[in-house]
Amino acid sequence: MFSDKKTEDFPDRPKRTPRKDYLYTRQKELVLDLVSPLPGERLLDIGCGVGNNLQMFNDKWCALTGLDFSRGKIAIARERYGDRAEFVLAESTDIPFSDNEFDIVTIINFLELTDNPRKAIEEAIRVCRNRVFIGFLNNYSFFGTRQGLKKNFGFHLSRKMRFFSYPEIKKMVEEIAGSTNIKWGSVLYFPAILYDVFEELEEIFPLRKNPFGAFVGMVFSVKYTYRTAQSPVVNAFQFHDANAPKPAPGTVRDMLKQVYHD
Repeated sequence: MFSDKKTEDFPDRPKRTPRKDYLYTRQKELVLDLVSPLPGERLLDIGCGVGNNLQMFNDKWCALTGLDFSRGKIAIARERYGDRAEFVLAESTDIPFSDNEFDIVTIINFLELTDNPRKAIEEAIRVCRNRVFIGFLNNYSFFGTRQGLKKNFGFHLSRKMRFFSYPEIKKMVEEIAGSTNIKWGSVLYFPAILYDVFEELEEIFPLRKNPFGAFVGMVFSVKYTYRTAQSPVVNAFQFHDANAPKPAPGTVRDMLKQVYHD
């Protein structure tokens, strides 16, 4: 069920301050370092909210699609981006796209909120043909308390959230995707208050393979596989004949525009 609330407990970039701008910049640096997006690549951001994370990929000339469960957030994102991006109202556990449709799929600061993070990762892998990026708040961070992480990353303080560690997400990915090449790293290592004075401390630590940053990012490759369309889509459009040709990646997409587009 989709939400009509315009103020969902969903992470958006907090009100701008010099400190929070710096935290966002460091997070962006890690994402782009790991993902290495190329112009023209098709990208899906799962749990896109109002589209804040899509901006870094818009600057790299990617073809953008955002997906979110909140009607209000999607409306704001569409207003912000116009025809520069496509936005779809849907659940992360039931993504209305064909297999292998996107070059890049991202999940950034969203697994903390979903009731079924494993299923969200499964769906991300299903619709991707190249690489998946997952970014999450680190349960082992030295950055501060869980309330501090919520505040600095734009979550409502009263929102119940699940915090993860790199080994936990890595295990989940490997159980779903099998053996795959994972690249990872983290940023934001010190208590948040220090960034008002000692930003340069952050720069002495490498982006890659540090387990103690507040924000952990990981990217892994997925293999292109030719499979059938998602079963709810098959049922909705009456693809019932077992001998009928299976829809190739992307063919379901156009049929879904009127169904999922507000």
